[in-house]
Amino acid sequence: MLSSRRLVLAHFWLAFAAFGLALLLGAWQMFIRSPLHTWISNPEWYYRSLTAHGTVMGYVFPTLVAMGFGYAISEVSLKQRLVGLRWAWAGYWLVVVGAIMAMVPVSLGRASVLYTFYPPLIGSPFYYLGVVLVVVGSWIWVALMSVNLHAWKKANPGTSVPLPMFANVAGSYLWAWTAVGAALELLLQILPVAFGLRSTIDAGLSRVFFSWTLHAIVYFWLMPTYIAYYTIVPRAIGGKIYSDTMARISFILFLVVAMPIGMHHTFADPQVGAGFKFIHSAFTALVALPTLLTVFTICASVEIAARLRGGRGPFGWIKVLPWSNPIMLAVAFSFVMLGFGGAGGLINMSYQLDTSIHNTQWITGHFHLIFGGAIVIMYFAIAYDLWPHLTGRALADLSLMRTQLWLWFVGMIVTTFPWHWVGILGMPRRMAYFDYGDPAVATQAFSVTLSAIGGFILVASGGLFILVLVRSHRAPREDAGAYRFAEALHAPVAVPALNGYALWVALMVGLTVTNYGFPIAQLALRKDTSVPAVYVGANP
Repeated sequence: MLSSRRLVLAHFWLAFAAFGLALLLGAWQMFIRSPLHTWISNPEWYYRSLTAHGTVMGYVFPTLVAMGFGYAISEVSLKQRLVGLRWAWAGYWLVVVGAIMAMVPVSLGRASVLYTFYPPLIGSPFYYLGVVLVVVGSWIWVALMSVNLHAWKKANPGTSVPLPMFANVAGSYLWAWTAVGAALELLLQILPVAFGLRSTIDAGLSRVFFSWTLHAIVYFWLMPTYIAYYTIVPRAIGGKIYSDTMARISFILFLVVAMPIGMHHTFADPQVGAGFKFIHSAFTALVALPTLLTVFTICASVEIAARLRGGRGPFGWIKVLPWSNPIMLAVAFSFVMLGFGGAGGLINMSYQLDTSIHNTQWITGHFHLIFGGAIVIMYFAIAYDLWPHLTGRALADLSLMRTQLWLWFVGMIVTTFPWHWVGILGMPRRMAYFDYGDPAVATQAFSVTLSAIGGFILVASGGLFILVLVRSHRAPREDAGAYRFAEALHAPVAVPALNGYALWVALMVGLTVTNYGFPIAQLALRKDTSVPAVYVGANP
């Protein structure tokens, strides 16, 4: 059992409790804007809920999962006690305090600015300070991952870093750097206005700063999922990792090319030139490479497991896979949703095609299919896999776990596919109300209703997930044995480039500065780009 299990459990329980509340808010939003409910009369309630849902799902929930899973990875893969346990608890409590600080002004209607902040909208400074505390708490985790790896390398010179820790630290470095963009926006643009030191804000520059964070944060969310693909799935289904080398290359590629791509979110914004938009579009296409490598490697790893179970023929091995195993089910569902979501992402990254679906419900469908679908379902798998080792009690109800995963998969498909369809028809996102009596909108009523039904299915799945975890704490005690990650088919080779980060971090920083430096400098030097701030809830 992990010596830091209380720390990991604290992160996971807070993450899933926050997730449950945010899930309810999301379902409520879909319900009240569908034909199933009459107009709520006050759109402010919708935008409060939307801000809370996005903030928790975007900043709090995945950060806590990454931190908790990261601490477990460090201790298990390095086979050493966690260095800096008190600092880890300090980081946890900073996230707790920050989340509460951010949510209070949102619930009072003083920060309905969505999790992307949307300047020139300006909310209560306490909302932004809460987000800052969440990020600072996560940066403590980043530092501790580096410290623990350094301690292990000192004790094991010349040894290849275990793959789970290699990927974990790569993800922490990616997060540390991508969060800088939002931090610069908050410190240089938003907080001075929120505190009343200025009354105008450069909304264009703010959006460029946030684009630094806006897309790379998705790959921070993805990192625990990809670590689970490579290091949990093969072992859980009785196989081995097809290629340790390809796995490391995938995480290196995420570290290098995930950062300088955010400006494809500003295709419709005039403050960034077409040349830089093209560069970011091209780099966005490159991000498909580590995903394609991962799909190939994990499919090969799964095939190894099937053939070890007696599978034969070009496709006959598929039917002998352990489909009753929740981990096998989760990764299959995750790959299906990743495929559909990734295909939608190729539309978003195209300057020409993006003009057809920009700021429509298509975008909502795309990122929910990636995050809520492909990513979150593997968060469930991570929890299911770790829980017996964290609690010392068995997760015996496999049938309930399978039902929960099926409901999540079906619910996410029913929710997001209609969003893609109405997005193609031009339905805008982030709207509190639609008049379905209008002939131009009436034809979309059925699709919106389907999405709302999908939201209810997701709530049922989320409830079952929490139920499984709660029931496990009342199960008989059981020694789950030592937790372990998957082994590679061939032993890893300690190649310096695949065993360290200096070169890759330098490339990450260099490409970011190259792709963002000129647009930021150009906007910062202009004196005619600021506009009056629009204060939310009450004047300062």
